[in-house]
Amino acid sequence: MEDLKRRGFLKQGLLLAGAAGLATGPINTTASEDFRYAAKTVLSFGLITDLHHDLIQDGQLRIEAFVAEMNKVKPDFIMQMGDFCTPKPSNKPLMQAWEKFNGPKYHVIGNHDVDGGFNHQQVVEFWNAAGVHYSFDLKGYHFIVLNGNERPENDTSKGYPRSISNAQYDWLETDLQKTKLPTLIFCHQGIDNDLDGIKEGAMLRLLFERTNQNPGHGKILAVFSGHNHEDYHNNYNGVNYIQINSAAYQFGRKGKNYEFVHTKEPLWALVSLHANGEIRIKGKTTTYLDGSLEYAGSDYKGYPTVPVISDRLIKTKI
Repeated sequence: MEDLKRRGFLKQGLLLAGAAGLATGPINTTASEDFRYAAKTVLSFGLITDLHHDLIQDGQLRIEAFVAEMNKVKPDFIMQMGDFCTPKPSNKPLMQAWEKFNGPKYHVIGNHDVDGGFNHQQVVEFWNAAGVHYSFDLKGYHFIVLNGNERPENDTSKGYPRSISNAQYDWLETDLQKTKLPTLIFCHQGIDNDLDGIKEGAMLRLLFERTNQNPGHGKILAVFSGHNHEDYHNNYNGVNYIQINSAAYQFGRKGKNYEFVHTKEPLWALVSLHANGEIRIKGKTTTYLDGSLEYAGSDYKGYPTVPVISDRLIKTKI
C-alpha cells in the first residue's frame, strides 16, 4: 500500500511480530476429491503475493513452505504478485529459496519492491524476472503481467505511484489485439478497486470490456491482483477481478492509524484452468496469531480483514 505514515506503522509492528511463530502446512485439500473435477485440467499455477520480506522476519520460511508444496503439486508455473523483496544482497537467501521450485517462475513488481531507492530495472535483474511488464503463452493460454507502479509525466503527487503509463497502455492494447488465446492478466494493484488501486482503472476496465466484445467470446478470463491484503472476487461487465490475499499479514484499520494482524500460516493459492472454461482456485485458511478468524474492532467499511484466500469456482466463456 502507498501511504507513507502507514509504512511507519508497518515497519515497527512487523519487525516486532515477525518471529512470533510460523506454523507451515500444505494446502489441505489440494489433492482431495472436491478438487479433482470432471472437466480436464489444461494448466495450473501457484500464486503468492505481498510477502513483504523486508518488513517481516519469517518471510523465507513462508516461501520455503510455498515452494515445497508447489514442488509436490507440480503446477505448470508459480508467480509472486509483488511486494516480494527489494534487490539488496541480504535478500539473496530468499531468492535462493524461490529458485528451488522445479519449473518456470514469474514475477510482478509491487510498490514496495523499490523501497530504499531502487528502481524497476534493478528489481527485474535481481529477481531474474522476464521484464518490467511482459506477456507469454503456455498450453493455449496467454498471460499478461503489468507494472502498476509507473508515475505519469508531470505527476507531482506524494506517495507511491500507482499508474499504467500511456506507453504501457499502448503495449497492452496491441498485445491484446495480437493474441487469439484466452487471456489472464496480473497486476500488483487492483484494476477493479478504487481503494488504492490503479488510477487508470476505469480506462483499463473499458479496454478489457471492449476486448471481450471484439472476438465474440470472453478473451480475458480473469484479472488477478494483490496489494490490498484482502480476499474478494468482483465481476464487472463480464470480466472477473480476483484479489489474492497477503502471504503474511493483513491491515487492521482503526481511525486514521494502521496496525497489522499477522497470520499464523502463510497464504497462497493454486489456480487451475479447465477445458470447459472454468477457473478453479484452491486457497488456504489460517488464523491470526491470537487464534481469531477475523480482525475485530475496525471502522473500515471495505472488504473484511480475514486470514483467508477463498476457494472459488469461476465460470467463463472460452
